[in-house]
Amino acid sequence: MAITIENALIIMSVLMFIVLILIFITGNNKKTCIVREIYSLGTLNQIKVYGKNAEKAVKESIEKLCEIDNKMSSFKEHSEISKINKQAGIKPQIVSKDTFYVIQKAIKYCSLSRGAFDITIGPVVSLWGIGKEGARIPAINEINETLKIVNYKNVVIDKNNSSIFLENEKQKIDVGGIAKGYAADELRNIILKNGIKSALINLGGNILVVGTKEDGTPWNVGIQDPLKMRGEFALTISVINKSVVTSGNYERYFYKDCKRYHHIINPSTGYPSESEIISATIISDYSIDGDGLSTGVYIMGIHNAIKLIEGIKGVDAIFITKSKEVYVTTGIRENFTLTNDEFVYKNGIYEEM
Repeated sequence: MAITIENALIIMSVLMFIVLILIFITGNNKKTCIVREIYSLGTLNQIKVYGKNAEKAVKESIEKLCEIDNKMSSFKEHSEISKINKQAGIKPQIVSKDTFYVIQKAIKYCSLSRGAFDITIGPVVSLWGIGKEGARIPAINEINETLKIVNYKNVVIDKNNSSIFLENEKQKIDVGGIAKGYAADELRNIILKNGIKSALINLGGNILVVGTKEDGTPWNVGIQDPLKMRGEFALTISVINKSVVTSGNYERYFYKDCKRYHHIINPSTGYPSESEIISATIISDYSIDGDGLSTGVYIMGIHNAIKLIEGIKGVDAIFITKSKEVYVTTGIRENFTLTNDEFVYKNGIYEEM
């Protein structure tokens, strides 16, 4: 059948239309920004991904987040952590590669902090109930009795069988203080696998950024002013491909007889930490490291905390004290900006009184 000039023009118009649609779709896909929020790991999480595979990357990330929660939540009866706790003092529990790795890393940071971070602190935290209805000050005898079963050295790790065993039948472990960091790292792996070059992962305040912002500039992360309402920053830091994790006394607390009791419990006393630090931020390549370090250094105090962090390659920290002093370790000194003139920068040098 011969093609008339009129038909040829129609065909050309259709082809042009298809080309324009393809250009439009391709252009849009390059600039796609997908944002999803999901409650998991005991907190609200947000994943923001830029790129043509953003939808796929976010879908896979949410699936992984739920998988980790199902394995590591101490509140889910059939999680691997709950099974370990139920078998405490009885027999070892074989766990998945994910859970084994997280517990192994947790024990590493328990040791590095000399017990300031301890994944067996859960029973003491439960006595206080801070952040929940009915928070209270436990009796001293309750605290002392419960402290007898707080010891990360009682967690037996068997690499050959991928099993975990708690030596004391009353012991319990809780990896909530490090699982979010592991989850953030796993989500980053998924995002990178999908060819994404720009993303922001926010797991309950644990921030991990992939690459730069879409315009090629570094991400600016605000560090909460621990003495003010949520959303008011003491400083900001400029980062690319980094994790930013903060532990602060402003997260959960209650008042009793005009005294404030926060949720970061010192394993050596059974009471909320009373070090001079009120905010500890860890900047690292891997979020699991930031999560594993932030609680311990908060409790250790400025001198020991700075000494520890300066000795770990690829890890930096920012500490804010009760007296509104800001201490910053070597590697991050050129990448932060004080946004509140009430705080004083001390150049990372701490002098003991």
